Amino acid sequence: MRGLDNLSPSPGSKKRGKRVGRGNGSGHGTYSTRGCNGQKSRSGGGVSRYFEGGQLPLVKRLPRHPGFKNIFRVEYATVNVDRLSIFEAKTTVTPQELYRAGLIRSVGKPVKILGNGSLDRPIVVVANKFSRAARAKIEAVGGQVEEL
Repeated sequence: MRGLDNLSPSPGSKKRGKRVGRGNGSGHGTYSTRGCNGQKSRSGGGVSRYFEGGQLPLVKRLPRHPGFKNIFRVEYATVNVDRLSIFEAKTTVTPQELYRAGLIRSVGKPVKILGNGSLDRPIVVVANKFSRAARAKIEAVGGQVEEL
């Protein structure tokens, strides 16, 4: 039985590399199996992997933008909880109110409220999405959250 301490490759599976350019007696002297002339016979000769015989290679025909664009991605206008403290207590904060206050750039994007910071007054916040932390902080001070 063979153990892990004396493993060896199967007979005939390992073959020595061809030693070329070691004289004519070796059988691989003079041209060293490269033929007489041409690009492939020269040192460093040959074409690159993407060479297509002079045609513009596929690599150059494709646009050079890495990755891919997710066409289903939804981009939210985000507002942190601490920014909501500019509103009076017991007011209803809608995306239009956030726009008027300058907290979001446009009403076109859906609004998401994030939980960074703290809130010190109860307000009713109307938005498309809320993070768990934001929802907890708004409700902890007696406010309400309403999803659109």
